[in-house]
Amino acid sequence: MFDLPQVPRLDCVEHWIQKRRCECGHLASSSFPTGVTAPVCYGPRIRALGIYLVSYQHLPYERAAEILSDWVGAAISVATLQAFVAQGADGLEEFLEEIRSQLMAAEVAHFDETGGRIDGRLGWIHSASTETLTLLHVHRKRGVEAMLDAGVLDVFDGVAVHDGWAPYRNFKDAEHALCGAHHLRELIAAEEQGQAWALGMGCLLLDTHDQVQQAKAAGREQLPKRVLAALHASYRELITLGYEDNPGLAVQHDGQRPKRTKAQNLLLRLDQRQTEVLRFAHDFRVPFDNNLCERDLRMVKLQQKISGCSRTTEGAERFVAIRSYISTARKHGLRPIDVLTSLAAGQPWLPPPAPG
Repeated sequence: MFDLPQVPRLDCVEHWIQKRRCECGHLASSSFPTGVTAPVCYGPRIRALGIYLVSYQHLPYERAAEILSDWVGAAISVATLQAFVAQGADGLEEFLEEIRSQLMAAEVAHFDETGGRIDGRLGWIHSASTETLTLLHVHRKRGVEAMLDAGVLDVFDGVAVHDGWAPYRNFKDAEHALCGAHHLRELIAAEEQGQAWALGMGCLLLDTHDQVQQAKAAGREQLPKRVLAALHASYRELITLGYEDNPGLAVQHDGQRPKRTKAQNLLLRLDQRQTEVLRFAHDFRVPFDNNLCERDLRMVKLQQKISGCSRTTEGAERFVAIRSYISTARKHGLRPIDVLTSLAAGQPWLPPPAPG
């Protein structure tokens, strides 16, 4: 039978300093230890637990304060708990700069964004991620201005995996790869609307994804040239079938953009962005989908579902800074409570430099 030990009580250490006057008249005094900054204060473990409950377990401040009072005897006010979070976020400047630096140099990175109510208005949380890094950024806008403010894409020259949203096209130094999971969802919807070509395209993408996974498992670095040639031939045949199902779609309309269905827009994107759609089949570093970034944003959506909104922009910025820190640490196999304790002690964990 496993059980918890007896509920702990807070340890209290009282610190005194002494002042002594030398024979020469000079007054000397000792100093308080690092972190002892007020007549009554809390140590790094209790502050880390408070940040953990609010920023990782998504508890409202009032309930987190109740848990601290009921289980560890810390009668912490909501204002004090908010101060814990604010101080923790303020201590992450060096960490966030390191994350940005490593993301800029990454060979492949994922990008996405999601909306939410911030300070009574619609705001956006942008995400840049790799298998070992997470950077979340808050901005009032969704487009290029926000992406520039996040400080990654403007100097990024690797492969940017995203959902194909138009503002990403402004960053010319990066190669682009489109999310296959988005295409599969859209192809299913197109098939339900009577687009016969969509079923074949969905099967082709899934079959190619399986071939890539099998090749990786076998230790190969690329698909055979004959397989790639057959893939591109089948892809073009399906695009041709798509235009046959949508006569007139490929005709120019004197600069005017006619009204199109979602299925027709999908067909045009798959035609015009074939290289980006199939990049995963040519470059095994590139994943089939953008699920990594969507997973990193999922906790932001959960926070919004629980709280409904962020009351202030500053509060949202603190939340995403701490979430970036925790998510990155977990990707390195570290426990959130351990890295939060280091943060509360004024020594935040930093990810190791990227290889090479």
